Amino acid sequence: MPIVGTAGHVDHGKSTLIRALTGRDPDRLAEEKQRGLTIDLGFAWTTLPSGTGIGFVDVPGHERFIKNMLAGIDAVNVGLLVVAADEGWMPQSEEHLAVLDLLDIPRIVIALTRTSLADQETRELAMAEVEESVSGTVAADSPIVAVDSISGEGLEELVAALEAAVTATEVPNIGRPRLWVDRSFSISGAGTVVTGTLLDGPLEVGDELTVLPTGGTSRIRGIQSHEQTLPRVEPGTRTALNLSGLDTAAVPRGAMLGRVDEWAPTTRTLVSLRTVRGLAAPIRDRGAYHLHVGSGSWPARIRLLDGAELTGAGHAVVTTGHPIPLVIGDRFILREVGRRAVVAGGRVLEPKPPARVRAVGVERLEALVDASPDEQAAGLLASRGVADIATLSAHTRGGRPAEAVVGSGTALHPAEAARLTTQAVSSVERYQTDNPLRPGMPKASLASQLGVDLDLLTVLLSQTDRLADTGAEVATTGFAVELDPEQKNAWESARTRLEAGLAVPSVSELGLPTELVYALVRAGSLVRISGELVYSPDQIAGLIGRLGELPAGFTVAEFRDHFGLTRKYAVPLLEWLDTEGHTTRSGDKRTVKER
Repeated sequence: MPIVGTAGHVDHGKSTLIRALTGRDPDRLAEEKQRGLTIDLGFAWTTLPSGTGIGFVDVPGHERFIKNMLAGIDAVNVGLLVVAADEGWMPQSEEHLAVLDLLDIPRIVIALTRTSLADQETRELAMAEVEESVSGTVAADSPIVAVDSISGEGLEELVAALEAAVTATEVPNIGRPRLWVDRSFSISGAGTVVTGTLLDGPLEVGDELTVLPTGGTSRIRGIQSHEQTLPRVEPGTRTALNLSGLDTAAVPRGAMLGRVDEWAPTTRTLVSLRTVRGLAAPIRDRGAYHLHVGSGSWPARIRLLDGAELTGAGHAVVTTGHPIPLVIGDRFILREVGRRAVVAGGRVLEPKPPARVRAVGVERLEALVDASPDEQAAGLLASRGVADIATLSAHTRGGRPAEAVVGSGTALHPAEAARLTTQAVSSVERYQTDNPLRPGMPKASLASQLGVDLDLLTVLLSQTDRLADTGAEVATTGFAVELDPEQKNAWESARTRLEAGLAVPSVSELGLPTELVYALVRAGSLVRISGELVYSPDQIAGLIGRLGELPAGFTVAEFRDHFGLTRKYAVPLLEWLDTEGHTTRSGDKRTVKER
């Protein structure tokens, strides 16, 4: 159901016009009825002659309540700009039009109200003034319908204009529901109820939702839309949700409801900016601002990227004290506190920009704001290089890049994957140069250098034939440990000394460098029995072959005496034989395992 949002100066007849169109009074507060002006958001609905249902969001026109107006205007599909024929264009007419223009509301209908209070000449002057005032904005060339809500003059023409605008409106449904809360209250016997305009996807009774940015969770106990109880509600509909397990304080105006794990709030955002026309003075970094998104308003600081001040179009980084669930393409309004006025609006380009934001490629991001979620995800990944898949999805309404190197919940852009692979090859080559006797660079060390986890490193290694992944180490393809002449001579000398018998010299007595010992053990040229004892494979094979000469249930002393050894050698050898499964120990005795 398309949503029509009213806009216009205070007391220009917005609420009266909605009553005439719908038969419902959008002013729900006693204070509003007493004072005769809309203070907070009002809602009403009707069915057009074609059978199409539409909802109205009636916003306050008084300057003091502009924050309330902004809380209701973001989710509208059609703007109904109201200007009184007897008063003409007024300050809030201009400010409300600025909001419609900055939010780029796709279709506008202009109602020239209170015509019974203006003569023909005044009407014509008001009509000309409106046409001139909306020139160059989103409302340019919009239909202007003269109407009187009391007598009914022009209502049929206005309904026809609204129907034409609504018929051309498409309400998006991407299966990712999002509801900005604009009212929160409690009903006796039911509990907490929140209202808002549902965007982007349907909701059903029983769905679990999270409250952002606080993170509380709740289930939908009941759904109402336009006084009807429903099991399911579609996007683009004014909706009331009865929530379980939450009090009203947990879901204030400005909170957003969405499905669990589908959103990633952020406090720092790269945006495009466009200032309102006729801005008296440029906006500057030093100003105090409020960022209006959805139904929420947050104190914000801005850092302009195109100079110290801005009039017209530019870019900025917006920082808020509280995290906001934003996605690329979201529209917002910026209001300056000192001026008490709307000064700019824009689109979210990158919900989580890097520290060096100038290197991001703003023009490329600007081309993504109206792209599909998958295209946005691909574009953000190209900008970020590496991204958590869940966060990438959250920042693009569920998008997933078509081309990416993915591992362990992380996505790499192909260009970033190629860069990391090149870096990996360089790191491994450098490691092999510094450690020629090792089989390769420890995989964990390489992952740490590249800033990726082991799972993603494994995927990266599978993308190249320049590196070999052995599980624990990574080496260049074809790499093999080779001894230089000096190392070969040292090894030949040590091997001669080892083969003299089982009472071999200790490792330190052999005079072999530690790295060479490890390399010989890895190559199978040496068998390490303990920290200080190594043997040749032939020696160990001969020892194992003679174990059958020992009696069943032999002792350490019997082993020692049989092979002519001291306990210095006998005990470590027996412990190694136990570990390798050649012997079995029971108390002080051992038995040779049958082969």
